[in-house]
Amino acid sequence: QVQLVESGGGLVQAGGSLRLSCAASGRTFSDNSMAWFRQAPGKERELVAVINWSGSSTYYVDSVKGRFTISRDKAKNTMYLQMKTLKPEDTAVYYCAANDIKYGGIYYREVRQYDYWGQGTQVTVSS
Repeated sequence: QVQLVESGGGLVQAGGSLRLSCAASGRTFSDNSMAWFRQAPGKERELVAVINWSGSSTYYVDSVKGRFTISRDKAKNTMYLQMKTLKPEDTAVYYCAANDIKYGGIYYREVRQYDYWGQGTQVTVSS
């Protein structure tokens, strides 16, 4: 059974940092693009960042550029999201996702383009 399991969420004050992890099991995603999405209450799920299959290319939405860093450790089959200078508007449930396209790039930026999803981890930033 393929699983993506997020961890590392929590409550933090504005300006603080958190590091999210996404551990994959059941198969390897070393040849696939992976991404972080988030969903705030009453809003649609939105892309945060994408990393290509090799880890050599990344994409960030403007609202997190310069504050968040996406990375992956193929040996551990794990993806990370380092979040710094957090703002109250970053409050959301964060989801990791992976697709089945081999040697994928960073142009997979929509929910429908991902085949596997984690259960989500809550990030709450207080002002």
